[in-house]
Amino acid sequence: MNYVKTTIGIFALLAFSRFIPHPPNFTIMLALSFYVPVIFGSKFLPALVLSFVITDIFIGFHETVIFTWGSMILIGLISRHFNSNIVYRVSGSLIGTFIFFIISNFGVWTFGTYGYDLKGLLICYTLAIPFFGYSFISTLFYSSLIEGIFSIKKVRSFLVTLK
Repeated sequence: MNYVKTTIGIFALLAFSRFIPHPPNFTIMLALSFYVPVIFGSKFLPALVLSFVITDIFIGFHETVIFTWGSMILIGLISRHFNSNIVYRVSGSLIGTFIFFIISNFGVWTFGTYGYDLKGLLICYTLAIPFFGYSFISTLFYSSLIEGIFSIKKVRSFLVTLK
């Protein structure tokens, strides 16, 4: 039952973040892709991907969805290597923004909009830099929020054990 409740919570956070008006790429998406496996374990990666699929049904699918979802899975898989302390976790989540940027924009380039040459690839990545900025800032914001919530929770748990 906890798996179901946690999955519903993940979906609610992701859906809320994606459905409310926001600047492009300013969502909890990358932070959740990193923190869900760190906090709950990699067994929740399918729940995370399912949440993306369901929200994309309403938002709309695009040609590069496989690159988007694939980068989210990769971010989730590498997250366990950054779990030793808060600095590593936040750094790992920010590395996730680079992974997402590289993979998702490579996907955009594969559809030939900018040409199938090095110049087209460079144009594709250059035009995506503003979106990367929003992804980076939102991931830093949401990672800090997640870390803050869990720090408060740890302090409260510690205080309860002192009573």
